[in-house]
Amino acid sequence: MALSFPNISRSFDDRTRRIRFLGYDGMFEVRFFVDLDAISAKMKKVIVGETDFLAAFDTLRTQIYDTAKKAYQRGKKKDTYVLTADDFS
Repeated sequence: MALSFPNISRSFDDRTRRIRFLGYDGMFEVRFFVDLDAISAKMKKVIVGETDFLAAFDTLRTQIYDTAKKAYQRGKKKDTYVLTADDFS
């Protein structure tokens, strides 16, 4: 099955400096994290605070999902992926 993102929920983790979101491959859940630095780089500005990072994630959602799909296809179909600025190049 193809990776999909039917659940639009995402959560901010200040401790790890990442935003967490979920994808699904059939009935299998796949966890994704995107580094906050990657989001700032894509937005081409410094972002501070949970609300602004989540809003930036929403703005970049299509690009983030596309990047997550590429990482999943490249990977070994793991259950967790961390997306960094390099993944968006």
